[in-house]
Amino acid sequence: MNWADFQLYNYDYSWTLGLYFLVPFLSVLAFTFVFIILPIVTLKFILRILAKIIRTAFKAFSKKKIEPSESLKPNSSILNQSQIGQAGYSSPLTSHIPPVSAIQEPYFWDTGKTGERYICEVLKFLSGYKQILSNCYVPKDDGTFTEIDVILLHESGVYVLESKNYSGRISGSEDLREWIQFLPTSNGGSKKVTFLNPIIQNNVHVKWLRNYLDVGADFPLYSYIVFSDRCELERSILLSNNYIVINRRVLPLRIRRNAEKVGSRLSPAEIDSLYSKLYPLTQVTEEQKALHIKTVEEKKKSLPKIASPTRAVTRSDRKCPRCGGTLVLRTAKKGARVGKNFWGCSNYPQCRFIENIDSSPE
Repeated sequence: MNWADFQLYNYDYSWTLGLYFLVPFLSVLAFTFVFIILPIVTLKFILRILAKIIRTAFKAFSKKKIEPSESLKPNSSILNQSQIGQAGYSSPLTSHIPPVSAIQEPYFWDTGKTGERYICEVLKFLSGYKQILSNCYVPKDDGTFTEIDVILLHESGVYVLESKNYSGRISGSEDLREWIQFLPTSNGGSKKVTFLNPIIQNNVHVKWLRNYLDVGADFPLYSYIVFSDRCELERSILLSNNYIVINRRVLPLRIRRNAEKVGSRLSPAEIDSLYSKLYPLTQVTEEQKALHIKTVEEKKKSLPKIASPTRAVTRSDRKCPRCGGTLVLRTAKKGARVGKNFWGCSNYPQCRFIENIDSSPE
């Protein structure tokens, strides 16, 4: 046997067989990457860039403030409640009653308007005769307005809904002027944001709506505070019987329960009459809206500021009477005093001495 025959009979074909299967596999892999994965990744990148450009443009546009004209100042006759939204408007019962779907669609970057739209969509599926209004500017005695997010006119009564399209964890109680929103941060902590107590805010809405409708205390007016489904309400808020603060997903259920409890209080004719009286209040001009926003901001500035603890004042020079540690200013996160401040010992949990701000030591 010569050398050529020896190589032929002793040739190892295993690597050739492996190459036979490897080449098609690599070809399919390359085809998938070039013609499927790469285009998808590229398209996604382009869409992100476009979305960022559009978002930036819309934010710049929305920041443009509309200055109210001289004719719309608080002493102007146009602020008289008999003239609000009456220009070019006839009774909706004799001309045209816009359906719920005719409510102006909010711009998608306005979270407040988005929350109100979601509430209106949820209420569409509520049984019984009803009418829905959003962004109702109810006049007050001083010539200014109070804005109600959503009003539901239902057989069981009139529901005044304050929409809070927030996220994070919400802490507060009925007697606090401000509530706290805890937002998660990138470092694993949380950021506190305070906002006006929505119960107090909606009580003001109910007061002036009752005044505008000229109805007595026995008229069925209900106050509902509706937070988004993205936020977590503290247990102490949900369990109170003095007010109704809920997430949006349970709104229809709570209204149905109330309707079953109180029964039918308003006839379809009465609902249409209320709708006819309230609908003009939703047809305010952009200048009137701008004036309302300006008035609200001025009132916020005039309110006395609540002293909030900072790093410089969170520690006291006083000593703990039990162990001699430093007293530290803290905020109750649960229990009957949730959201309220108290002095606690810096040696906690070894020492559990506390002193409430408005009571005697414990």
